[in-house]
Amino acid sequence: QVQLVESGGGLVQAGGSLRLSCAASGNIFSINAMGWYRQAPGKQRELVATITSGGSTTYADFAKGRFTISRDNAKNTGYLQMNSLKPEDTAVYLCNALLEFYAGAPTKYEYWGQGTQVTVSS
Repeated sequence: QVQLVESGGGLVQAGGSLRLSCAASGNIFSINAMGWYRQAPGKQRELVATITSGGSTTYADFAKGRFTISRDNAKNTGYLQMNSLKPEDTAVYLCNALLEFYAGAPTKYEYWGQGTQVTVSS
């Protein structure tokens, strides 16, 4: 079974930090591109950050200077380091990844994790 599993969410006070992990499990060859999204109740899902297979990154404006996306290819795991958290960062954070099932595969498959709750208190 192939899946993405997020972890690292929790309750933190404003100004604190959390490090989210997104691990791909199952019989995959590698993670291609990966992104983090978030969705708060009553709000649309929004992009937080992305990272390509080559390590290029992009960030939403609200994440710049506070969040850092990274990856460990050997572990098939991506990370989102979140610093200086604000109450408005409270949301379910979801991992999205394009997975490769063998070297040179022309088709990459998109998977979503179930999400991990991040709650930032004032």
